[in-house]
Amino acid sequence: MGLWQSYRLRWKRRRRLFLARQRGRELRALRDCTAGIRPGQILLFCCLRNELVRLPWFLEYYRNLGVSQFLIVDNGSDDGSTDYLCAQEDVSVWHTTGSYRGSHYGVDWMNYLLRRYGSGHWCLTVDPDEFLVYPFSDSRPLRALTDWLDASGTRAFPAMMLDMYPKGPITAQPYRAGTDPFEIACWFDSGNYTCRRNPAMGNLWIQGGPRQRTFFTDTPAKAPALNKIPLVRWRRSYTYVSSTHMMLPRGLNLTYERSGGEIISGCLLHAKFLDTLSHKAEEETQRGQHFAAGAEYRAYLEGLRAQPDLWNRWSEKYINWRQLEILGLMSKGNWT
Repeated sequence: MGLWQSYRLRWKRRRRLFLARQRGRELRALRDCTAGIRPGQILLFCCLRNELVRLPWFLEYYRNLGVSQFLIVDNGSDDGSTDYLCAQEDVSVWHTTGSYRGSHYGVDWMNYLLRRYGSGHWCLTVDPDEFLVYPFSDSRPLRALTDWLDASGTRAFPAMMLDMYPKGPITAQPYRAGTDPFEIACWFDSGNYTCRRNPAMGNLWIQGGPRQRTFFTDTPAKAPALNKIPLVRWRRSYTYVSSTHMMLPRGLNLTYERSGGEIISGCLLHAKFLDTLSHKAEEETQRGQHFAAGAEYRAYLEGLRAQPDLWNRWSEKYINWRQLEILGLMSKGNWT
């Protein structure tokens, strides 16, 4: 990378940190438990709107993995999410009616909280429909992973987002709060992915899966990115740039072995394709607050009218993390 590009990235990072401080003024604390944060605790950061039905399982799942504190931005929910979150002893809640699009789709709010509270901690930044699976996650807590990452000098842990879906129409089986979404959406694409390197930022750019083949058939290049860096040993100088797809400093994005070996990685099981998606797509299409004025949700809304079945004869039924490693979707690297 040349000197000019390095200079531009440094200024980009400084600008994003400045914007985070500015956008942080839009947040109003409704419940602040951060005084109880202790050294070594794993923190989870999340931005959401109207996700009440998802919250009970989401919180239980990550508590069971070993998350100690949840720091959540509520962007104007009116479905009871705010009251539910404020009733949780380990959840801090900030409310804002500010523009989701104006905050770089929530990234500025997350960067503000990460900078203020996350420094020195392993921080997990996820959406309420994303569930981290990592090597040995069925038998080892998240602390075991972060301890190993610390011992190996690794600062960031990557995870490919794996879209999960049911067999049959998405609306056929209603999802109920507090239940495991993967009892319904238990299928995924084992292949059909493209991967290329982003020369400017150094990260891998992954696309494909059921969203591309069903909702972006005619424009596959516009399909959502599946590469994420959700777990990071945070420092005040770090910043997310585009959701959790890439970061600055640029070196945090180099979470793969360029010489052909394998580096440890995980998957984010994505529980978007439940019967709740139709209502969510209508709401977000009208709001126009997501990327490209909600183009992704418009694609979902149009595609869902045909009652699509995302399942096909190449679909795989999810078993566990070892299955994902065998399929090459994640790796335990040299962690044993």
